Amino acid sequence: MSNDQSDLEYKEAYEKEHLKNADLAARVAELEEKNEELTWKLDRIKKNPLWKASKPARNVMHWAIRQKDRLANCGGPKGVIRKLGYKKRERRAMRQFGTDSFPDEAQRKLERETVFPRMVTFSILVPLYNTPRTFLVEMLDSVMNQTYEKWELCLADGSDAEHAYVGEVCEEYKRRAEGRIVYQKLAQNEGIAGNTNRCYAMAGGEYIGLFDHDDILHPSVLYEYAKAINEQGADYLYCDETTFRSGDINRMLTMHFKPDFAPDNLRANNYICHFSVFSRELMEGTELFRPKFDGSQDHDMILRLTDNAQKIVHVPRLMYYWRSHAGSVASGIDAKPYAIEAAKGAVAEHLRKHGYEHFQITSTRAFETIFRIRYEIIGNPKISIVIPNKDHVEDLKRCINSIREKSTYDNYEIIIVENNSTTREIREYYSKLLGYEYDGGNGQKDGRDGGIVRNGDGSLSVVTYRGDFNYSAVNNLGVSYADGEYILLLNNDTEVITVNWMEELLMYAQREDVGAVGAKLYYGDRTIQHAGVVIGLGAHRTAGHSHYKQHRQNLGYMGRLCYAQDVSAVTGACLLVKKRLFEEVGGLDESFVISLNDVDFCLKLREKGLLNVFTPFAELFHHESVSRGPDDSGERAERYNRESERFREKWKEVLKKGDPYYNPNFSLDRSDFSLKIEE
Repeated sequence: MSNDQSDLEYKEAYEKEHLKNADLAARVAELEEKNEELTWKLDRIKKNPLWKASKPARNVMHWAIRQKDRLANCGGPKGVIRKLGYKKRERRAMRQFGTDSFPDEAQRKLERETVFPRMVTFSILVPLYNTPRTFLVEMLDSVMNQTYEKWELCLADGSDAEHAYVGEVCEEYKRRAEGRIVYQKLAQNEGIAGNTNRCYAMAGGEYIGLFDHDDILHPSVLYEYAKAINEQGADYLYCDETTFRSGDINRMLTMHFKPDFAPDNLRANNYICHFSVFSRELMEGTELFRPKFDGSQDHDMILRLTDNAQKIVHVPRLMYYWRSHAGSVASGIDAKPYAIEAAKGAVAEHLRKHGYEHFQITSTRAFETIFRIRYEIIGNPKISIVIPNKDHVEDLKRCINSIREKSTYDNYEIIIVENNSTTREIREYYSKLLGYEYDGGNGQKDGRDGGIVRNGDGSLSVVTYRGDFNYSAVNNLGVSYADGEYILLLNNDTEVITVNWMEELLMYAQREDVGAVGAKLYYGDRTIQHAGVVIGLGAHRTAGHSHYKQHRQNLGYMGRLCYAQDVSAVTGACLLVKKRLFEEVGGLDESFVISLNDVDFCLKLREKGLLNVFTPFAELFHHESVSRGPDDSGERAERYNRESERFREKWKEVLKKGDPYYNPNFSLDRSDFSLKIEE
């Protein structure tokens, strides 16, 4: 090839790319212009006196609309009654997590007299500053009442002269504690980080616990932690927690039942928080709290220590009571706005430590310290989008048009896996996509492989599958023809919403520690169809989708619809994975003909030690079941029962342990994070 020809081809490629970028820029500019126009119109409406005067009427109207939506989502009036009845029983069940959960005398005696092989000493660190007397006494009593008695309480007091009673109360408890309380009055207040570090300097225990000066511990928490250390070798531990008000732990505001350790969750949201206890060995060569992260010093510390930990154990019991009062973080982040920037800084330092660069951390609509993290896309890898299809020309057309018209990522190919279509319309559509007449796979190979035909530039192909329908086999055949480094399994009844959906999936799939990545999918009415899969959920106790049928704007349980997180599985309706990994685990298991093949696939990735990630920032409509109908009657129901039985047998031990990202205190009969209620 001559230099002139090479230069010409380079110039043509450059001009083509330039035109594509210019077109994208024009689309973005057009959208921004429309947004600006709509914002201006909205401002005019809001400033209109009639609009302001009609606010009460609008409130009534919006309330009526919400009730209508609730009625529809619950399955009519009977559904609403059932839901209200469940919520009433759930409120009664909440009592089991307050003082009703405290051990009786017999249980206290049993826990107090238990001798573990390792009777570790817990050093509990409490920084004090002008603590109200009642709060201080209740905090101290909750430590004194621990059933596991090998503890020491380290108190560093930065209170001012007007709160001299803090020292007096501490000295009184010190006398009663038989040497287990260490108290130091500081010359000046050094802030949360500084005061806690002073506590740490006093500590002599093998394990360190962090406790706020106005909160309360469950009497059995140290016993449960000592048990986990002995049985599981835990070197970092945490439990579930709740906020409470009015000095009564039974008056709970927000009960936080947490997942087991989930690194992506922790980067986006300090879900671990209280009651963190860790081996002193994890602190070697590092600080406890760093003053530059004051306000989010616990998030910084947890990120660092969990990086070093060998065995992180979550005790799924509500054992920490976080008091909500004016000025506390529990009462709202507005009380300490500097915590927002401190938290972003802590996460940024953690990400840089793990080798990530050019990332962005922004607050989400859920909460200022719940973050959206945008990772840099490395290179421009090719994505092969595999779409099974039988007839349903309008669904396929909508899907492909949305990919082509809305996607900002451009290095992809579309592979349609045709399986036993019968209509003339779909053959005509294939011919239009290919640019020549589709012959129905007449260049048939052996067995079910009917060969592949491509369009002119290779950006779209049709692979022909022969034989009885098998969703797993259809996808596996499509993948075998894929040229991309990444495989994107996509149903033909999906429709792209967010223009950068592929980038949002790819930024996670490119990580070495990640297996499959899934998107947030909606029904046509903008209620949630998929936001991550929970194993064991549902009547068959196989798997189910969390937040099912919740509205698109719902924040989710503890904001979980607002940040990318680790899950056990994601739906195959939109799933991105490295082709290498797809092949390493044997693709989709073809013994799961229709159902549960995607969950099985994700669990195979999890077996390899990989994380599966759900991101709410890649959004699509999923007009589910238009292609094959529901699975709740006749032959389909029987088939689903058979595949469910096979799934339960294959993953018996995994199901027995429960989903690590779904707290065992939640019901497996509901997808809305309702409490498990013993009927």
